[in-house]
Amino acid sequence: MFAIATKNFVEEVDTGGLLVPVSSLNDVIAVLTVVVKRKRFWFWQKPTYLPTDFNLNDILSGDTPLNPVVMETDFIKYSGTFGDNIKGTVDASFVNTSVNLEGKDSSKLQSSFGSLKKEEVEVQKLLQDSKDRVLDMSHCLIQQTKEKHRQVFGIVKERILTTQPCSVIEEVQQGGQCGLSLSSCSPKIQKFSLKENGSLSKDSNITMEIPPHTTIAYGLIELEVKQDGHFELCLMLDTHGGFEVDGPASKGPVGVSGAVNPSENDFLQRELAHLKDHFQLLSSLPASIRSSLLRLITALMEDQAAISALQDALDDMYLDKEPGLENAGLTHSQQQNIQAVLTLLEQSGQTGSAQANQSKSVLLAFHLIVSALKEMTNDALAMLRICSSPAALQTLEQLVECISEKAALAEDIGETTRDLFASCNVSLKKDGELVCTEAKAGTGTGLLVLCVALRSLASVAHCL
Repeated sequence: MFAIATKNFVEEVDTGGLLVPVSSLNDVIAVLTVVVKRKRFWFWQKPTYLPTDFNLNDILSGDTPLNPVVMETDFIKYSGTFGDNIKGTVDASFVNTSVNLEGKDSSKLQSSFGSLKKEEVEVQKLLQDSKDRVLDMSHCLIQQTKEKHRQVFGIVKERILTTQPCSVIEEVQQGGQCGLSLSSCSPKIQKFSLKENGSLSKDSNITMEIPPHTTIAYGLIELEVKQDGHFELCLMLDTHGGFEVDGPASKGPVGVSGAVNPSENDFLQRELAHLKDHFQLLSSLPASIRSSLLRLITALMEDQAAISALQDALDDMYLDKEPGLENAGLTHSQQQNIQAVLTLLEQSGQTGSAQANQSKSVLLAFHLIVSALKEMTNDALAMLRICSSPAALQTLEQLVECISEKAALAEDIGETTRDLFASCNVSLKKDGELVCTEAKAGTGTGLLVLCVALRSLASVAHCL
């Protein structure tokens, strides 16, 4: 809730800029605080920022601390209300399959941060004072960060903070129904019919009081660190920090072919084909494990913060670290669900294949689902929750295949399906018997992320 409020704030006041929203009230952030920037696994993911308990002086060699000049100015007075109302139906028909989905989802988030101020380090003086300084390369924070690839240091050069008590209020109302019928007939199989119905409802009203002097956003300067401890401040937008390595450079994001131009006609089909092994691995897991994973991930989809926490836990597991959920601001139920997911993934890595990397492969394949869900908007998640039954996901997977391969679709596209794709600035249109996509400005990789989420979830729901 707090994370969503600060994210909305940054999107409103610094779209495409350098401000990073604070994701947790537990984060104590001041100027010169050291923040670890972690690059993600998949090229469409934004980096995450992990504030530490140290500032730049703590990791410098020598006894003379840096004393930066900090300028304080009034920023803005901010109050924002963000609301969504989603109501619609999906009616789609394929060969021997039809699906009907109904749902409604309304939410309102009101952020009243009041008068804000800005603290900013005078960069020229910091540059001059740090010119001949050296980092203590034996410091535990440096050692632990250096050994993990895709992580770089940044220091806080500016922050936006509250000046008075303020509040964040969230009101949510959700409800939905799903019905599907499936029939099949072949010479070897008797004709059968399956009907499935489900419903979802949730209401909540939460108020969070924010104290004065709370940092809600900050800006960073990344550090380029040499092996001997000397470092440079990365002052240009196209200059990025990191640790100097002895030997070949580390590999880029795993599991993808690279950040190619999304405007290419075959972009979607090529990337989905490249991820095919991950989809197949998910569908090959034991049915009992897949059924439990689908139930747990659907429950976690009710809260974007829970999806974010699950993604962080999967990151830690992939890097052979113990995931910590106690300080993630989660409810006891959410912590239990995430822990259950992690336990199931560990079990699934020990079944089936005897390969040594089976556990990591399963972990990475499930990470694919969560990373795609994390990049989706709250609107899209709300609509996707309504369609989370196994039968409905199988039907939506056929729709993804129609879109990525320009195949024929039997019936017109329902309103909610159009809205689901519109959430990533992509419109769906029928052109004769073909489904065509039209990407608007700013689409980026939104369509790919949505299709990855649908294909991954459908793989988990395969034959359940």
